[in-house]
Amino acid sequence: MIAAGSRWDWWERALLCCVLLSAWEAAWGQLRYSVPEEMPKGSFVGDVVKDLALQLPTIRDSGIRVVSKGRTQYFSLLIKTGHLVTAERIDREQLCRLVEKCVLRCELIVEGEMQVYGIEVEITDVNDNSPSFKDVEMEERISEMSAPGSRFPLAEAQDPDVGRNSLLSYELSGDDHFSLAVQAGPGGDQRPELVLAKALDREEAAFHELVLRARDGGELSRTGTVRIRVAVLDANDNAPVFSQAEYAVRVPEDVLVGSTLITVTAADADEGMNGRVKYFLKKATDLASEIFHLDSETGSITLMQSLDFEETMYQELEVQARDGGDLSDTAKVTITVTDVNDNAPEISVPSSLSEISEDAPSGTVVALLQVQDRDSGENGEVRCSIDESLPFRLERSFEDYYRVVTSRELDREEVSEYNVTVRAWDGGSPPLRSSAVLSLRVLDVNDNAPVFAEARYSARVAENNAAGALVLTVRAWDADWGQNARVRYRLSEGRVRGAPLSSYVSVQAETGALYALRSFDYEEVREVGLWVRAEDGGSPALSSNVSVRLVIVDENDNAPQVLYPPPAAAAGAGAVWSGVELAPRSAEPGALVAKVVAVDADAGQNAWLSYELAKATEPGLFRVGLHSGEVRTARFPLARDGARQSLVVVVKDHGRPALSATATLTVVLAESVGELLWELGSAAAAPGEPAGSLTRWLVVAVAAVSCLFLAFLLLLLALRLRRWRRSQLLPPGSGALRGVPASHFVGIDGVRAFLHSYSHEVSLTADSRKSQLRFSGGSCCDTLPARPPPDEPAPLLGEDPACGRPADPAAAPQAQPNTDWRFSQTQRPGTSGSQNGEEGGAWPNNQFDTEMLQAMILASANEAADGNSTLGGGTGTMGLSARYGPQFTLQHVPDYRQNVYIPGSTATLTNAAGKRDAKSAGSSGGNKKKSGKKEKK
Repeated sequence: MIAAGSRWDWWERALLCCVLLSAWEAAWGQLRYSVPEEMPKGSFVGDVVKDLALQLPTIRDSGIRVVSKGRTQYFSLLIKTGHLVTAERIDREQLCRLVEKCVLRCELIVEGEMQVYGIEVEITDVNDNSPSFKDVEMEERISEMSAPGSRFPLAEAQDPDVGRNSLLSYELSGDDHFSLAVQAGPGGDQRPELVLAKALDREEAAFHELVLRARDGGELSRTGTVRIRVAVLDANDNAPVFSQAEYAVRVPEDVLVGSTLITVTAADADEGMNGRVKYFLKKATDLASEIFHLDSETGSITLMQSLDFEETMYQELEVQARDGGDLSDTAKVTITVTDVNDNAPEISVPSSLSEISEDAPSGTVVALLQVQDRDSGENGEVRCSIDESLPFRLERSFEDYYRVVTSRELDREEVSEYNVTVRAWDGGSPPLRSSAVLSLRVLDVNDNAPVFAEARYSARVAENNAAGALVLTVRAWDADWGQNARVRYRLSEGRVRGAPLSSYVSVQAETGALYALRSFDYEEVREVGLWVRAEDGGSPALSSNVSVRLVIVDENDNAPQVLYPPPAAAAGAGAVWSGVELAPRSAEPGALVAKVVAVDADAGQNAWLSYELAKATEPGLFRVGLHSGEVRTARFPLARDGARQSLVVVVKDHGRPALSATATLTVVLAESVGELLWELGSAAAAPGEPAGSLTRWLVVAVAAVSCLFLAFLLLLLALRLRRWRRSQLLPPGSGALRGVPASHFVGIDGVRAFLHSYSHEVSLTADSRKSQLRFSGGSCCDTLPARPPPDEPAPLLGEDPACGRPADPAAAPQAQPNTDWRFSQTQRPGTSGSQNGEEGGAWPNNQFDTEMLQAMILASANEAADGNSTLGGGTGTMGLSARYGPQFTLQHVPDYRQNVYIPGSTATLTNAAGKRDAKSAGSSGGNKKKSGKKEKK
């Protein structure tokens, strides 16, 4: 019982060792299977996926295949099941001739993992071959003098099977004179011998017929037979004898064809025909019979085909020497083939990548190599290398397999494709070399942002360009490849003068061409700054920006605009302007009559203006300043000169071509309001209009002025009454309204004084339908009447405290008006801006009052140019500023609505909104600051 338990423990240990051995082999990637020979194609060998613990879905995606060593593929892998099957019928005797254990090796390559697993498949023998003799019939010659018990070697039967399926026994039948004896050879083979059982007698029987049968040991035994014919010969005393029982020779595999490898010799003591020896191959394989040749006369063995150590390492021959009396002897010849370094290493690439991403980590496997050398020993030892300058290295994987892996990160922008040369050499002397080239393309990764050709772009664009015109083209390059290098352009968000930037310019997404979507106007936009973004097609996309500056170049597209004199009411929209000016006949040469004020919206040379007198009623009476536009008298007016002078002034800029505008001035040579009104009335009357119509309009105008005057008197009376009533309630020192001298109402100067005293400031709106009448407490002492006043009547409303003196008729007479009406360089008339708004007040609404008041305002404006005037363009007057020089442009004066000064007083006709604009404009603009400095000087 104890012995039985011990045996059971021994079997458990043996089984455990087998299991552990199998697990160790599987862990190290080595599988062993066995399969019988002659199995049909597709026969199951083993479940390699299960045995190697691989995931079938994973290997399906990554790729897996079986590679057999040698030129013939004996096995294949079923991808669906992971089973290893036979690729064709396998014949063990053909593959493993003279080899006891037949093993086929193959490798399982998982391409996705670049992993190799070794597989060994043993081909087991099947009794599919019967024993066979070289000849179907053989003849043996035996002398009748041979003694019983003599032995005569017979030809051996050949059975390609191995093990128990090989030759097992011989049987002899046919005659009782002979028996069979079987001897064991040095290699364990069985050698049959014919043994003479009884003495022979040629006279009794000259021939004996025998049958030799060979039998193998398979389950279904197979046999082979040969017929033996024994001829009884007369007496032959001596048989041939070889000098050696066994001959051995070593020859290199590169020995030349036709060379003599070895010579066997046998001697026979007989003489004559019985002593003549001939040599025959008694036993040799089919391959040996093809490779070697035995000379029957000399016994030399020569080479008929080239040897290959890798195919045939050694050959055995059995040579028979036979004399003329048919006596023979046998000898064994062993020919060993030695290896020569005649095979260069062979490099095969079972699996490789054709492309790799540039961001692949270091150590990524790119190829699996197999390096073999069919030589043996040192001649078969192979070494491999890769150029050290390349970012790759070799790692040994399994037996003669190597892996090519990356040694550092790749950069496609530096090298986009690699040709990796793997070199192999063996250990022979001299060594043989071979090489293989791996082509590897580096795939791009979006790791480079677009780069513009320039750090910034700028372009000059002429104004009034055509919509859709090409402005410039930006260029950006991306060092990446393919979709990652495809650059698209777009504008960054922005606004120009409150409008979206996209309404001004656009960029073509593919080419980077920048187009103007609208016609630029230098007077509106002088410079456009924008950002263009270049974005590649990667994921995620990379981008970069560049600034673009568009400078609008001015063109002479704006004609000069005349601000003063204002446009004629009857003139349509055009470049024709008109105005009425008053000039005393007593004016001296050089006296300022009027000033033509014009601006040009252009800039630079296009805005430089020049003035010239194009047409005049009396050409020599007036002259115009070339750069100032001032109209002055060239000589003393003569009696023969007409009272109404028409002047046409042409204003030109310096553009190419030059643009111009004309201003029409009507200068009335008059000393009184009556003359002025008469001239204006005669000018207003059409040549064919009836006199009654003119008279009717004059009456209406006078009536309107009278009504306005009466309204003013009533208003003044009401104010005086109100002030008198308040003076009764307030202390005496509180100040009250004083009377206005009657001389202030005499003549045209009286009208001016009246406007100064009671209409100090009149503000007109843009549409001239609303006005604002402001009374100020300004002094009336600066009023200069045109002629000496008559005797002062009694004060109308009492004294005026603002004058600083009583309204005394005996007061000092006022000075004659200054005839040299001129503007100083710092006091040129102009506008102060405008702003529309609701304004109070009233304005005459009949033609006569309007024309009369216009004449008085225009005449008063001329007097504002006098440098000694109290108006003087000082602070708070908001009058014609001295900043409007000859190069005055529209940017300094927003529009033509302007303040008008009344010479000789502090009264100002102004636009109330314009004061507000002037304040804001005064804080910006270089030209206005400069003019302010001049005024301070």
